[in-house]
Amino acid sequence: MATKIIFNNKNNDFFVALKHNVDQYFSTNNIEKTGDYRLYIKTVVLLSVFIGTYIALMAVPMAWYFMVPLCILMGAAAAGIGLAIMHDANHGSYSKNSKLNDVLGLSMNMLGANAYFWKQKHNIIHHTYTNVDGIDDDIAKSPIIRQCESQKWVPAHKVQHLYLLPVYSLSILFWVFIMDTTKYFSRKIYTTEAWKMSPKNHLVFWVTKIWYVGMYIVLPISLFGVGYWAVGYLVYHMTVGLVLSLIFQLAHVVENTEFEHIPLDTTKHIDSAWAEHQVKTTANFAMKNKFINWYAGGLNF
Repeated sequence: MATKIIFNNKNNDFFVALKHNVDQYFSTNNIEKTGDYRLYIKTVVLLSVFIGTYIALMAVPMAWYFMVPLCILMGAAAAGIGLAIMHDANHGSYSKNSKLNDVLGLSMNMLGANAYFWKQKHNIIHHTYTNVDGIDDDIAKSPIIRQCESQKWVPAHKVQHLYLLPVYSLSILFWVFIMDTTKYFSRKIYTTEAWKMSPKNHLVFWVTKIWYVGMYIVLPISLFGVGYWAVGYLVYHMTVGLVLSLIFQLAHVVENTEFEHIPLDTTKHIDSAWAEHQVKTTANFAMKNKFINWYAGGLNF
């Protein structure tokens, strides 16, 4: 028996009205729902900063006090790529050109993760079952982190507010080396069966993982040794992990958002329609901050 939740979509006036108003807004203002020149400029800026700092770090011998700020800058650019380029591309909203979306979606693989699993984990599971404990992989961090009341409590959670930031900062390393490979070999994303992988999916998974090891581990160690590499590697990944975790957590795991719980291998019916559930489980933040609006690509709304 599969674990699933069924929304009450029979009376869905809210979603119908919301969709109508959104469509009307874009139509009235003659705005495309996909990216325009502003997103393309941001893409060039973020990719240029990321690639430029990587080349500088690899090609120019420098003291650690120059290296560390560059690694932080490179990490901030990488997180921005994930927020504004990868996210929109894998949602199919970066461009009307689906092939361009697929190519830019692989920027996630460039950063070490896997776009194929992310599309399932994020686009389908997370956006359908946001904050549903038992299905939503984004809040499945127990027992390290307890993110809702239905999750098992352990004494360490009394002080989780003290160790959350260090855990968040290491999240990308867990993602690259543990979570992706667990999904690959188990063929599951938390409690949901993953899609069947095509030969192309298998090839992309292993080629990009090997590329990541070569570009982020083998090449830097061969140029600068283990010590310098370890410092730069950790600083870079801690920056990416911290930025991405904070932005995504602020959107869903805060005081005013709601949670649902569903036990394993059961079906649960809830009163809310899907669109209403989305509103109840999502929060806005920093709405008037122009930099966050630009950097996060609107994910703070």
